[in-house]
Amino acid sequence: MNIKALLTPLSLVAIAAPLLLAACGNKADPGPTPAAGAASAPAATGRATGQPISVTTSVAVQRDFEVALEAIGTVTPLSSVDVKPQTNSLVKQVHVKEGQFVRTGELLFTLDGRADEANVAKVRAQMVKDQAVLADAQRQLARSRDLLAQGFISQGALDSNQAQVDAQLANLVADRAALDAAQLALSYNSVRAAGAGRLGAVSIYPGTAVQANQTVLVTITQLDPINISFSLPQRNLDAVLAGLKSGGAAVSAKLGDARNTVNGRLQFVDSAVDAATGTIKVRARFENREAKLWPGAFVKVALVSQTLKGAVVIPTTAIVQSARGPIVYLSDKGKAVLRPVKVLASEGEFSAVGGIASGDRVVVEGRQNLRPDSPLVERTAAQAAPARPAAPVASAASAAS
Repeated sequence: MNIKALLTPLSLVAIAAPLLLAACGNKADPGPTPAAGAASAPAATGRATGQPISVTTSVAVQRDFEVALEAIGTVTPLSSVDVKPQTNSLVKQVHVKEGQFVRTGELLFTLDGRADEANVAKVRAQMVKDQAVLADAQRQLARSRDLLAQGFISQGALDSNQAQVDAQLANLVADRAALDAAQLALSYNSVRAAGAGRLGAVSIYPGTAVQANQTVLVTITQLDPINISFSLPQRNLDAVLAGLKSGGAAVSAKLGDARNTVNGRLQFVDSAVDAATGTIKVRARFENREAKLWPGAFVKVALVSQTLKGAVVIPTTAIVQSARGPIVYLSDKGKAVLRPVKVLASEGEFSAVGGIASGDRVVVEGRQNLRPDSPLVERTAAQAAPARPAAPVASAASAAS
């Protein structure tokens, strides 16, 4: 049978129609929607088509960079004294108010001292009596000497009169000692501040009975200067001792936020490491004229253990942690250059690194899209590490070993 004869014009149309529809369908396929590949578009464009990638750079600077040991410390006063009476008595008058700042020697309380005043008067009267007896004995002694010279009395009578004078002189010495003791007891009725500081709560009122060396009248806490006590790992002992021998390493304390910072000096390092915790107790001293530091408060302290002289400092955000270690991308002649670095010390916003030079422009933003030799469109940020009077303090936790 002749096949050509069977392929009529109608059958040819029926066969060709599906093929034409399939071809038209393939040409009209729009592909994936723009949203599907939007996230990778910039990177793909920069790498595949060679279009520049927009980045922000910062200039590496060279300056001294301080490395610090950070810890949480507790504010402790230099002294906190409980004022107690030294005699059993009644409170006669209260001269201060709670929360008041007092000076050394300032009168705080007056106790009922009538009994002590009577004792002082009694001793003084006895002293006057003994002085009169002494005067009479001295006159008798002078008369006896004249009689002895005339031969009317013996030497023994003169010696007896001399003994009476000496006894009365001894009595006067005892009277003066008794008067001093009575006056001392009387002075205990005026309770004065042994040192300067701030008064705590006052719960004593006129008429209150107090007992010697038992009743707490008030507590005086010295606030200026003031100490901050904290603990550091024993591995930092050498650095802490070196700071103490150099005249006291610089210590800063942050009160709530970085803008509220006070500065002090290392004052004391304990003589032994705590075997239970493996830490050493340290104390720093701060001026506290404005009473920013309050006893018992917790603060974040940083003790400067060393200063990296002439370190290259860059923003910490420029450092990328890769499988081969920390790296940065530099902008060099419009292209990205990968550079391995060694992080020497880090403190939040800034890090001291080795492996790059001062003046290199490091990529801070947009580095996630970079590959070596990627073309760049550079936006220079404000200088990331401007020169400042006080260099930032770096955390020793991130310092390179």
